[in-house]
Amino acid sequence: MKKIYYLSFSLLFLTTVCFAEVSKKEKKALIDLYETTNGMHWVKKWDLKAPVSSWHGVKVEDDKVVEINLFHNNLMGSLSSEIGDLENLRVLNLAFNSLTGKLPVEIENLSNLKVLKLEMNRLNGELPEGIGSLLQLEELSAFNNFFTGEIPASVGNLKGLKVLNLSSNELHGDIPSSLGALSQLETLGLFENRLEGTIPRDMGNLSKLKELVLANNRLIGDIPNEFSQLASLEVFQIQNNNFSSFKALELLETKEYLVFDYDKEDEKIEFKDINFSRTRMADTKFEDIEE
Repeated sequence: MKKIYYLSFSLLFLTTVCFAEVSKKEKKALIDLYETTNGMHWVKKWDLKAPVSSWHGVKVEDDKVVEINLFHNNLMGSLSSEIGDLENLRVLNLAFNSLTGKLPVEIENLSNLKVLKLEMNRLNGELPEGIGSLLQLEELSAFNNFFTGEIPASVGNLKGLKVLNLSSNELHGDIPSSLGALSQLETLGLFENRLEGTIPRDMGNLSKLKELVLANNRLIGDIPNEFSQLASLEVFQIQNNNFSSFKALELLETKEYLVFDYDKEDEKIEFKDINFSRTRMADTKFEDIEE
């Protein structure tokens, strides 16, 4: 009898370990996400009676939700403040859906977040100033939405950021000079907004920048001489703005471009040490890419 009791207890213990649940707070936040984004019409739905770890796109480690990847899953509706209760998230990928409404200010509670992908939705309103408190963030991609207002200067606090893509929105105002502090940045996309003013000279500090897309805005003034320091550039697009001079482009020492587009009124520019043999002039566009 003792052996049977011990065996039953062992099986119960193993079952409890194998199907350990996340906290009630996190599970409630997940269910809220499901309900507010029309989960019954998702491409891949969640079985709310099954363990959270079995739900599509949800990754659980040590009974904590660390990743949500619902890319291209027909999410509709808005995100609520409950999203901020998933404080252990490292990846939040809601790209290529039909989300609407504003990005909740509670997003700033996701202090462990490394990847935030919101591109190809219908989100609107201003980007929360508190987004600059996500100090672990390495990728912030929100292109092709309807975000308005200015780019929060606090984004310059994200010292580990490698990718910042806010293209194809309705952002206006100046490019914040604080972006020049993003020493790890490799991709900066601000294409097709309503950005004004001059390019901050501080952006010449972005020595690791490989892709810089500022095309289709209302930028003015000269290209900063400090751009001569951007030796890693492979993609450089600044066309369709209102720059008064491209003279500084002569100072560029990048060895090889894959894409290089600018307004070519000044045909007297002499480029320094640039190999155009593999360069292609191309329109900036974003294509739907399945992950």
